[in-house]
Amino acid sequence: PEIPKWKWENVTMDFVTGLPRTPSGYDSIYVIVDRLTKSAHFLPKKKTDSIEKLTELYLKEIVCRHGVPMSVISDRDILFTSRFWVSLQKALGT
Repeated sequence: PEIPKWKWENVTMDFVTGLPRTPSGYDSIYVIVDRLTKSAHFLPKKKTDSIEKLTELYLKEIVCRHGVPMSVISDRDILFTSRFWVSLQKALGT
């Protein structure tokens, strides 16, 4: 992929899983990284969180602060299947 021209226009997303459960029940971290600046958001989540919850977290922490990225790179994690993208498009009204 080419080098982004503006911050937060291209992001990567992944999960850190298999962590010990916190007292609040979190056992995973949702990681979103800006490809230009390498700044990142590390968002605690529960392995059992729904796709809608993941979408809500993405909108609140990324889209509200940085806008909608032009491109998103993720691995083929089951959480990034079409269900997430359908949920995100629905939430964005597109």
